[in-house]
Parts: sequence; C-alpha cells; structure tokens
Amino acid sequence: MSNNVLILPGDGIGPEIMAQATRVLNHVNEHFSLGLNFDEALVGGAAIDATGHPLPDETLEKAKNAKAILLGAVGGPQWDTLDMALRPEKGLLGIRKNLSLFANLRPAMLYPQLADASTLKPEVVSGLDIMIVRELTGGIYFGQPRGVEINSEGVREGFNTYRYSEPEIRRIAHVAFDMAQKRDKKLCSVDKANVLEVTVLWREIFEDVAKDYPDVELSHMYVDNAAMQLVRAPKQFDVVVTGNMFGDILSDAAAMLTGSIGMLPSASLNDKGQGMYEPCHGSAPDIAGENKANPLATILSVAMMLRYNFNQSAVAENIEQAVSDVLDQGLRTGDIFSEGSTQVTTTEMGDAVLKALTAILEK
Repeated sequence: MSNNVLILPGDGIGPEIMAQATRVLNHVNEHFSLGLNFDEALVGGAAIDATGHPLPDETLEKAKNAKAILLGAVGGPQWDTLDMALRPEKGLLGIRKNLSLFANLRPAMLYPQLADASTLKPEVVSGLDIMIVRELTGGIYFGQPRGVEINSEGVREGFNTYRYSEPEIRRIAHVAFDMAQKRDKKLCSVDKANVLEVTVLWREIFEDVAKDYPDVELSHMYVDNAAMQLVRAPKQFDVVVTGNMFGDILSDAAAMLTGSIGMLPSASLNDKGQGMYEPCHGSAPDIAGENKANPLATILSVAMMLRYNFNQSAVAENIEQAVSDVLDQGLRTGDIFSEGSTQVTTTEMGDAVLKALTAILEK
C-alpha cells in the first residue's frame, strides 16, 4: 500500500485531464525514482455502464489498498434518471465514506497571471490565498434518516438529516487548527449557529479545541455572511473551516475568485495516511471529448498528492512552478482565456507543462 496510486479517470472530461496529469506524474516518478506503483479502475458513470454500479467491489478494494487515489470527475446527464442510490456521484461518496476521507483541503489561490480572469476587480483578488477545510464524511450528505416518502396527508415529502457527532467535529477542528498554524495563524469557522442546533455544538467544540492552539486566532462567521464576505473582501480569510454542505458551496464560490474552477485542486485525507486527490470542477459533459478542458487543476492535484501523501514537497513545488511558468508564457485553455493570451487544447497544455517541468529539472 505504501507506494500504490490508484487512477480513476471517471466520466466526461475525466479521462482527458487524467491523461495529462498522469504524464506529469509518470515523469516525476521516473526522474526522482519515487517508486510509485500505478493501477487503474472504474468509478461513476463509466462503472455503471460496465458493471451496473457506480462503485464496483473491485474498485473499492483497490482504493482501500492504495496510499493515494487520483480522480478525474464523475457524472453526466445520461445517468440523471437513475435511482439516487445508483447515480455516478455515489461512487465518489462511497470512496470517501469507506476510507473515512473526512478532511477535504481546497486551496483557492490566485495566480497573478490570471488576475484579469476573475470576475472581481484585480485589487480585490490579487494576492488571494485561502485554504478551505471542509468536513467531508458527515453532515447532511450522509445523515440518516433520509429519503422521499408519502406523509400522513398523502403528499410526497423529501427529508435529509443534518447530523454531526462530537468526535467528528473535534477531528476536523484539529486538522483546521494544524493547517492554520502552518500558515498565518488565522482560522475562521463557518456555521449557522443562529438557527441550526448542530452548528451550535460545532461552535462550542471549536471553542474548546482552540484552547490547544493559543497561537491561532479563531473567529466565527455565519455561512450567509461568509458567502458575502468571500465576494466583498476575500483576502480577509486565511483558513476557513466548515461542514460538508456549507464547504461544498463556499469552496466553489471561492474557486471563481481565482478566475476558473479549472485551476483548483483538492485533497481528501483520512487519519491513516491515505488521500484522494481531484480537481474541484465537475465532468463538464458539454465539452467532453473535444480536447478543450483545462488539465491544470488535475496536475496541481498531483502536486498535492506528492506533498501530503508521499512527503515530496520539493517535487510538488517543481510541478507548481511549471504550471506558473506555462501561465507566464500566456498559454490558456478556453476557461481562462483572455485577450492577448494564446488559447491551447488540453493536450497542448499538458505538453507545455511537461516541457516547463523538464526545463526546471534540468537546471
């Protein structure tokens, strides 16, 4: 398990972006003699088409035996009519739950070359560097009971349960405080404690855990205000921590501050040293197969994987520098294209990153 990496291309643009990311991963694996072993499996819609289930037993077993998992994307309109339990997204949620990948790290960093790509004014977003820590295996996405039933009045009624236990809150709190200690020592916990009892408990526990981190400044913010503040003055934040549903929403909002969600990687970690790495964007079925997708978020996910699972920070920094160098060259996929830059395909972007990386490694 120590050197096993499971590749899950998934659906839509997943195979295209994964092809470029694995080129980069193979290159550094050989150059630095990292000794990583690679395997591949089906998940999501591709797995449904082949086996009838979004998370086949074979895929789950390979995931359990992997040190790290690199995922492309899952989902697409062709599977939207399936029963909820068999949707492609259940494959992704199943891996998260079975491996207890409870800590989701989503950096929102604006590359200076893309300041004009953001829909916000450059002076609002320039220098942006936020880390969003999202609890990933609890909350309303997993709480029971849930479902759609006919109520006592004969009307269909849908319901979900927002539930967190104290141990779940404590463990994500420690991850967030540890992350804040490594950065600017500012942690903002986002909740809705004015109306949701579960987040009253969340806030109480964060205040208690804060006693173990006297060097970290803890603040609290309601989620509606946090959404507004992300747009109004995003640079006030350093590390933001929140629950599963709020984190899902806020991290996508933060992604657009950086110009494109196609630039943002993510890591999902458990307490056993395993992690799953994926771009924050979806499967983009509207451009699937057209060689238009931005592979940079997936390539940057490779860098996160090397940093967090294999303690290869220097290698990760080389990959991140290669991405920056390519942006310096003015190369852009369609999602980050602006006047004066050069639009390239998915494959051409991968070629450029490999070329830049090779130049860095040969210095």
